[in-house]
Amino acid sequence: GMMMFSISLGLYELAFFHLLTHALFKALLFLCAGILIHGAGNTQDIRSFGGLSLNFPLVTVCMNLANLSLCGVPFLAGFYSKDLIVELACQYSWGIFVLLMMFICLSLTVLYSVRLTYLSFVGPYGGGTSISVCESDYSLVGPVVILSFTSLVSGPILSWLNFPAPVLIFLPVFLKWGALF
Repeated sequence: GMMMFSISLGLYELAFFHLLTHALFKALLFLCAGILIHGAGNTQDIRSFGGLSLNFPLVTVCMNLANLSLCGVPFLAGFYSKDLIVELACQYSWGIFVLLMMFICLSLTVLYSVRLTYLSFVGPYGGGTSISVCESDYSLVGPVVILSFTSLVSGPILSWLNFPAPVLIFLPVFLKWGALF
C-alpha cells in the first residue's frame, strides 16, 4: 500500500527505502507466525491461539516488535520510511480524499496488528491442539533474534545509506500530529 502510494507520488527512492525496511520486519512477522503455528500443533486458525505469551516469551517480544514496526511506531524501522511518506504526502496538494484514504489504510494496519497481538498472545486460549514449546531450538529462534535486531536498527542505517543528505520537511503542527487523531 505505502510503496505503491509513494510510487504514485513519484517518490521512487522512498518506495525502495520502504521496501527494504518493510521486508525486514515483515520477514520477522512471518518467521514468528511460523514458530507459533509449529508450536501450536500446526494449526493456522488464529482463533485457536491465545495466551501464547506464556509459552513463547521470546517470540512474543519479537513479534510485537515487528508489529510495532509495521505500525510505524517512532524509532523502529517502519517509522523512518512511513513517516517520511506521510509527511511528503501532506506536502503535495493531492486533495483531502487521497490523504483521507492514506490515513484510513494506516489505521487499518494498526487495527489488524492489534488484533493479531490480542488473539495470539493476550486473549483467552481458544482450545486448539496442545502446545509444544520449541523456543529452545536455536535454528528457529536465531534468525528471529537477528531480524529483531535489524528491525530496531535498520531504519536509521538504511535512511542514512539511501539519503545521505537529510530530508528536511517543515509541516504545521496540526498536520504532523494529524495521524494520531
